[in-house]
Amino acid sequence: MTKNKKISIIIPVYNEEQLFPIILKRVVNADTLGLEKEIIVIDDGSKDGSPDVIKAEARKYGNIIKFRIKDKNEGKGSALKKGFDIAIGDIILIQDADLEYSPEDYPELLGPILDGRADVVYGSRFLSKAHRVLYYRHYIGNQLITTLSNFFTNINLTDMEACYKVFKRRIIDRHEFRSKRFGFEVEFTATVSHMQQRIYEVPISYSGRTYEEGKKIGFRDAIEAIVLIFWCNLFMKIYNRP
Repeated sequence: MTKNKKISIIIPVYNEEQLFPIILKRVVNADTLGLEKEIIVIDDGSKDGSPDVIKAEARKYGNIIKFRIKDKNEGKGSALKKGFDIAIGDIILIQDADLEYSPEDYPELLGPILDGRADVVYGSRFLSKAHRVLYYRHYIGNQLITTLSNFFTNINLTDMEACYKVFKRRIIDRHEFRSKRFGFEVEFTATVSHMQQRIYEVPISYSGRTYEEGKKIGFRDAIEAIVLIFWCNLFMKIYNRP
């Protein structure tokens, strides 16, 4: 089933010069169940040495790595959109550039798609697998946003905001994503639910960071997510690619 199929792993990067080489090595070595890898790295206008690190790592690993360096920081959604424009894989996987999410979970994430059960797979931090214990208010906020999203989409996700989303290429062929920041998660969920895709969740391990360690998402992003839940589910046009 995986013969000649390719997976595009898209990694948005912003100010991760210390951690990026570590996560990239783990992605390169990750088991993708026989799928050929292309790894697409998009630097979203980093202010540290990330662009130089990305270029050096790309030389180290050769043709498996594609990268683009953006001049301006616009947000995760903007970086992912740039990655989607480059990707040629049959399956797309989103990977953060820090160490919060483990590429060792790829087989579990890919399984439901490769065995024909799913079109989209979410990794959930709240199903039964090891995770670092951190901010309670973040957890409550995540649950409120996920619940509100579920109300409009009528699907029962446990972790809409998680990084790990794996999906068939037709999602990006049929819809042009507009959200530039972390609102991508809301828009993606509204899109795949309105497209009536088969959606699965699998447990993933999670090693969250504190703000002192570089965590970037904040209160502003929670407010944006709530606004976008209403907009994406009530007003957004799906299938707006020519």
